[in-house]
Amino acid sequence: MSKKAKTAVVSTVVVSTVLLSGCGLFGGDKAVEQIDPPKKVSYVEKEQSLKTDAAKETKKDEKASKETIKQELYLLDKNGYVVPKTFELPKTQSVAAQSLKYLVKDGPVTDKLPNGFQAVLPADTEVLGVKPEGKDTLIADFSPEFKNYKKEDERKILEAITYTLTQFEGIKNVKIRINGYDQKVMPVNHTPIGEGVSRADGINLDNSDIADLTNTHAVTVYYLAGEGKKLYYVPVTKRIPNGDENKFTAVVDELIKGPSMTSGLLSDFNSDAKLLKVPTMENGKLTLDFNKSILGNMKGTKISQHVLDALVLSLTEQPDVKSVQVMVNGKANILDEKGKELTKPVTRPEKVNTGSF
Repeated sequence: MSKKAKTAVVSTVVVSTVLLSGCGLFGGDKAVEQIDPPKKVSYVEKEQSLKTDAAKETKKDEKASKETIKQELYLLDKNGYVVPKTFELPKTQSVAAQSLKYLVKDGPVTDKLPNGFQAVLPADTEVLGVKPEGKDTLIADFSPEFKNYKKEDERKILEAITYTLTQFEGIKNVKIRINGYDQKVMPVNHTPIGEGVSRADGINLDNSDIADLTNTHAVTVYYLAGEGKKLYYVPVTKRIPNGDENKFTAVVDELIKGPSMTSGLLSDFNSDAKLLKVPTMENGKLTLDFNKSILGNMKGTKISQHVLDALVLSLTEQPDVKSVQVMVNGKANILDEKGKELTKPVTRPEKVNTGSF
């Protein structure tokens, strides 16, 4: 055997990359470019390439800045109610943090506010971050300026934050940090928040008709506010005495009864409207059978859009209710205000108060 045998050694390196990008509550990871073998490029070619890449990035940024996404922001109206208003906001990779930034006074929402409305978070408050905890909780971290509010505004601030963040799918609870530190209570009036806050804690609480809260449960109903054609819906949480009454019947009764005379809120329900049967639910569809008074002053079998909206918004606040079927005297042949027959049950709108007011 020859001692001069030739040996060839070949080394190979395989580099694989995973491209990760996306738009979510908290923002996606930056994409990693795939690694290619080096190429011989002249200075002229390199300069032209850089110019081309820069132009592409500029166009990409301009396109992104023009894209928008609909988000509900919970703001204060002129009567001091916390009210949802849907806005077209710039598309971003962290919609949860963005929504909170638009709740800050003198912040980016200022030029978008309807007349009489204002943001709820103290001016100069910075949103330091929004992160998930577990499968259904968000933690919102604010700068120390968050503490600069009056104690009578504490509940409204907490409601606005909670309802704004729980609009996102799967989110049920909200916890608050200040400068990275968990808060067991709110900083001014010391409202307990250690275990987190949810929509079960209510919004625009109205306990005016209840002397003893211990034997009651909460329901949230939607009333109207505004003037003329510029009306919008206001969620109000009321306490209902515990008893044998069907929970859906209790919600309908509160809608028919309407808001208190001193509330500044409105209702389009006829006071003579009544349910003829106990509401029934099957596969998420709730069926209501009313007497003719539910139609109010509308002609024929038309139902007021405000009545229909209030019923759907209020009843879909109840767990498992996905849609509402309204009947009159056992018949489902009623029409909406435009004369279209409501042959199918009505589902909750994706966003609330989308129009201008």
